[in-house]
Amino acid sequence: MSGDRRNVTPASKDGKGNGNGVAAAGEYGKQATVPLLASVTPSQRLRLNPNKDHKPETYEDLQLDFTPSVFSSLERYLPPSMLGVSRDDKVKFMREILLKYLPHGERTRVQRHRDYRQKIISNYQPLNRELYSMHPATFFVPSFTKALSDNTEESFRSIMSEPSPGVFTFEMLQPHFCNLLLSEVENFEKWVEDAKFRIMRPNTMNKYGAVLDDFGLETMLDKLMDGYIRPISKVFFPEVGGSTLDSHHGFVVEYGKDRDVDLGFHVDDSEVTLNVCLGKQFSGGELFFRGIRCDKHVNTGSQPEEIYDYSHEAGKAVLHRGRHRHGARATTAGHRINLLLWCRSSVFREMKKYQKDFSTWCGECMREKKERQQASIAVTKSELLRRDSETTA
Repeated sequence: MSGDRRNVTPASKDGKGNGNGVAAAGEYGKQATVPLLASVTPSQRLRLNPNKDHKPETYEDLQLDFTPSVFSSLERYLPPSMLGVSRDDKVKFMREILLKYLPHGERTRVQRHRDYRQKIISNYQPLNRELYSMHPATFFVPSFTKALSDNTEESFRSIMSEPSPGVFTFEMLQPHFCNLLLSEVENFEKWVEDAKFRIMRPNTMNKYGAVLDDFGLETMLDKLMDGYIRPISKVFFPEVGGSTLDSHHGFVVEYGKDRDVDLGFHVDDSEVTLNVCLGKQFSGGELFFRGIRCDKHVNTGSQPEEIYDYSHEAGKAVLHRGRHRHGARATTAGHRINLLLWCRSSVFREMKKYQKDFSTWCGECMREKKERQQASIAVTKSELLRRDSETTA
């Protein structure tokens, strides 16, 4: 569910690789880990592998318990007998499967959040309606649009920098879009204040900011993920499900005077995170990165090559794995607002349950694997030298 929140525990130290950068289970976290390949009753069994030739239907016009893209993604796993039935029958079939994996208490929380979101959408009047549909020509800078249109690794790399392994930066949003989104957020926050409405914040670490999905921007952000972030992630983050991103959590965070000041050392509840600065005038607020880690190694130290600091610029994006440990330094002056899109893959999360070695992406797993290989080589070399010595003697 794209409205999932995340409880994250701030670091107890300075974020140089020794802090407790732990991300704990979120209130709605289980919605993001829907098992696609688990056993169900014979009449509700999914295919083990997706039907790549099947073109899924769109579910964006329906009010559903789960984000519409989850249904579109799951449809490829339906048994052949279900592919030709009506969309309503498909929804019923998939919904029953998805709900099997939610405990009763979790279902209650999901329903409460659905009611919360519906209450907002029924009463809030958008200020800039053009924001609520995807308009690439007015949203993105031309170089970004051109690179995505070409849709090749070469076209992506032509607009990107990789200043640190796994951290990609590029120009993305036009000032017009940034200003529209800033004014929409201000309008929503004013409505919240006037209506004395209790707002849900993006996560437990940010006391300010708003969840964009909650006031109608879910569909637009779904298209942003599907059409723009997933193609890039397929190329640069395949080992963490970059090609199967199927849900998101979209929000803005605010830093500065009378807002949040900084953000502790942590990891995101995402496979891939998009972070774009919207403005305004500010000083400080740098992102600091300290290496990619799996759950087992999330609190291990950082290697020198993993340490990197990034300074925000309005309209410029940072794309990284959710498991890339990071934090934000204090915003010392002005007001900084950033758009965050946590992109998730339910397929990857199911597969990850059965993996033990994460050396394809975890820096510490990779280091340990290399040490084992070097130790094995050293033992083999020593044994060969011993045999050679004995033969000579």
